[in-house]
Amino acid sequence: MLAFSVIYTLVGYFSQTQWKAMVFVITNMVIFPVSFIVYKYILDKFIYEKIRLIYKTIHQLKAPRREQKTAILSKTDIIEQTNMEVIEWAERKKQEIDDLKKLEAYRREFLGNVSHELKTPIFNIQGYILTLLDGGMDDPAINRKYLERTEKSVDRMISIIEDLEAISRLEAGEMEMKMERFDIVTLCNEVVDLLEIKAEKKSIRIFLAQHYESPIYVIADRQRIQQVITNLVVNSIKYGTENGRTKISFFDMDENILVEVTDSGTGIPREELPRVFERFYRGDKSRTRKAEEGGSGLGLAIVKHIIEAHNQTINVRSTLGIGSTFAFTLKKGKTPAILRRPAIIF
Repeated sequence: MLAFSVIYTLVGYFSQTQWKAMVFVITNMVIFPVSFIVYKYILDKFIYEKIRLIYKTIHQLKAPRREQKTAILSKTDIIEQTNMEVIEWAERKKQEIDDLKKLEAYRREFLGNVSHELKTPIFNIQGYILTLLDGGMDDPAINRKYLERTEKSVDRMISIIEDLEAISRLEAGEMEMKMERFDIVTLCNEVVDLLEIKAEKKSIRIFLAQHYESPIYVIADRQRIQQVITNLVVNSIKYGTENGRTKISFFDMDENILVEVTDSGTGIPREELPRVFERFYRGDKSRTRKAEEGGSGLGLAIVKHIIEAHNQTINVRSTLGIGSTFAFTLKKGKTPAILRRPAIIF
């Protein structure tokens, strides 16, 4: 009986131990899949959905509404795509920040230049008036001299303001171009005659590259193109050297006529060429405009805007100590049959 009792007790003990082990194993087998399912549900419902929402938002911001398409991507694809989109977005934002910094620097420089350009004539006027108030009005010669100088300073301020207004209108597309067909050779001869005396003061000769017997017709706003050529020639005189020259040339470019204004002036450093058409841009000190030379400092900026308003292009090439060439294109006008000739280079 004792032996049977011991055996029964041992069997019961081992049976109870195995049962607990089986319960433990079964419990783990049930809990693990359930935990996996719950984890997967949380991952899909909260994380994956959030990532998909972020991707959708980025995609909508990136593409115009009419180009948006609904794409079905796998979870791996959408995570990789989202990562790429975020990287691209960060790069674009960095570029935008850099551009904004450049614009801010340009704005500060522009405001400083405007202040400088307006300050000079204002201080001149103030000095002239103080001279007159201190007794200059009693002397007719001094009186007239300083009043004439005051008039020049006022004209300078008016010129700056009018040019700023013109640029603003050109940029806003509010200045209408009155397109017409005219002879560009005749127009350039008129500009040469107008500026010949000004050029002679510096012993600079202005001329056309050759004598053109036949007209060269273009389609453009005659008044504005006259302003362009005048500004370019005045610029060449301003920065020209004694006994220098300014040459105007024309080239047939099939659909367009290329106009070049070449001078033998001081030239422009290569690093400054991209900025010569900016408002009030001041480059090398040797090319800085003197107050007595007049002008608004906006001539080349206006030239660029006028040419672009004609849907044409303008560029500049220059060599220090040799000179500069400003070249722009205009749409070619049809030549009357009686004057029409084979295409040539003028």
